[in-house]
Amino acid sequence: MKVFISADIEGTAFTTYWDETELKEGVYARAAQEMTREVRAAIDGAIAAGATEILVNDAHDWGINIDPNELPECVEIIRGWSGSPMSMVDGIDESFDACMFVGYHAAAGRYGNPLSHTMSTKTTRVTLNGLPCSEFLLYSWAAAMKGVPTVFLAGDQALVDDSRTLHPALETVAVKSGFGGMTRCLAPVKVHRLIRETSEKALRQDLAGARISLPEHFELRISYREQKHAVRNSFFPGCRLEENNTISFATDDYMALLTAAEYCL
Repeated sequence: MKVFISADIEGTAFTTYWDETELKEGVYARAAQEMTREVRAAIDGAIAAGATEILVNDAHDWGINIDPNELPECVEIIRGWSGSPMSMVDGIDESFDACMFVGYHAAAGRYGNPLSHTMSTKTTRVTLNGLPCSEFLLYSWAAAMKGVPTVFLAGDQALVDDSRTLHPALETVAVKSGFGGMTRCLAPVKVHRLIRETSEKALRQDLAGARISLPEHFELRISYREQKHAVRNSFFPGCRLEENNTISFATDDYMALLTAAEYCL
């Protein structure tokens, strides 16, 4: 079995403040260590389910958060960014049997995590076909475009609630909830156990039956904190300025949508 894992940091067990997610901040090391441990728990679950090849995309910020020394021999890791519109699932292709997401967070403007955002902090609301457009939605659909089913998600409760119906075989672990600037977090040791157990369960399903078909048409709407970003990005081919601070992009080609998202988010 060949498994792809995409990992972020804002949806890990205890991250609450932006400083915890920034490479040069003093409190970052503890959060990066937790990100590494949650990814390792997902890897252990995948191996227990029969995975022999695992590719991890370190998909937060500079892409150099996970400690590679904590990974077993069957794992390869992508660090840094190629510039591909596949972004957080760069490296995935049709040869993978399943995709898993660890450390993911709620979409821009959503309650439930003080760090909710979609790709950047420039936006106040992002929707895709009318749904709150989290990074999980954006890139789990990118995996589906390659024919790879998404079967596991670990992140905050708000994202889990928003994502349950996106994939029929999705197994989830909610590691924390939030209200305003506060988080209420599970103990990391419990989080690691739940991720390990649930990722194994997710990969023991009928993976072929877990595949989804994408919609035939896509509409991305992005509202920015500052109207200047909307005006500037409205010049991206296919984008329209809808209101003072909102643009839209419509297409039948999901790769084209990912390309627009790469430039406009």
